[in-house]
Amino acid sequence: CFFFYTGACSALKLTVPSHTIHGIEGQPLHLVVNYNFNTTASEVQIIWLFERPQTNPKYLLGSVNQTVVPDLEYQHKFTLIPPNASLMINPLHINDEGNYIVKVNVRGNRTIAASQKIQVAVDVPVTKPTVHTEPSSGVVEHVGNITLKCTVGKGTRIVYQWMKNGKRLHAGPNYTFS
Repeated sequence: CFFFYTGACSALKLTVPSHTIHGIEGQPLHLVVNYNFNTTASEVQIIWLFERPQTNPKYLLGSVNQTVVPDLEYQHKFTLIPPNASLMINPLHINDEGNYIVKVNVRGNRTIAASQKIQVAVDVPVTKPTVHTEPSSGVVEHVGNITLKCTVGKGTRIVYQWMKNGKRLHAGPNYTFS
């Protein structure tokens, strides 16, 4: 049992597929949340909050039973269709990176609650790389050096890897990397 209420096992279970989810900038992102409870409920409340490091959480939207109450600032970006607790972010932007907190309250004879946090990382697709040579006219064998510079216009989590004839190049007497 994952959730406790006054020392006893709670009747509410809230699950997320992963605590870290990667999304792609400009695409929709679905934060899948499942919950179930083994008690009679008169009301089910779902609340979604968003937080960045060193900031207070912001209310995104919530629902009581089938009625959704969005923050008017975000009403066109976030979607919740109760009783499903999953959140749709559309479209995803780089400033949407942070922690999303979902809280579910179930009221029956008493109110029980559970919450989960999902960290969202936003990836920007890497644009096609361009390679420039210096000097641009080339060099004479055994006489000079040539510098190859690789750049990309945009992208996140970029890793550069130089290869020759399909095999990775390593630093040595003939190659230096910076």
